[in-house]
Amino acid sequence: MKTYAVKASDIESRWWVVDATDQTLGRLASRVAGLLQGKHKPSYSPHLDTGDHVVIVNAARVKVTGKKLVDKIYYRHSNYPGGLKAESLEAVLRRKPEIVIERAVKGMLPQSRLGRAMFGKLKVYPGAEHPHQAQQPAPYEL
Repeated sequence: MKTYAVKASDIESRWWVVDATDQTLGRLASRVAGLLQGKHKPSYSPHLDTGDHVVIVNAARVKVTGKKLVDKIYYRHSNYPGGLKAESLEAVLRRKPEIVIERAVKGMLPQSRLGRAMFGKLKVYPGAEHPHQAQQPAPYEL
């Protein structure tokens, strides 16, 4: 018996559409991270990008539990002295809801070049429309 090793030429990636309406943020992010890594495929290999493309729609309608809307804070820094900005989850969801899902998924991917390549296959949209109809994405039920 020989152990099968997937080659880069054997990798086939599909397109999925995930509806984030009333989905819990962390559970949604972990399932999407698994799709992006390709862990749902029998040909998964940790050193190759075997994952699929994922389009998330209705990102503005994602839900969180507890008091996270007020208590969860997103930080960013301008790299200038005193340039720390803090914003609550509620404010980020109002301003740009895609950021919330993108940051949650990005934190669950490998922190390497391979993880950045996987993250590039994620597309998040606040509403129900997306411009990827030509790729014929299939709906993915969580």
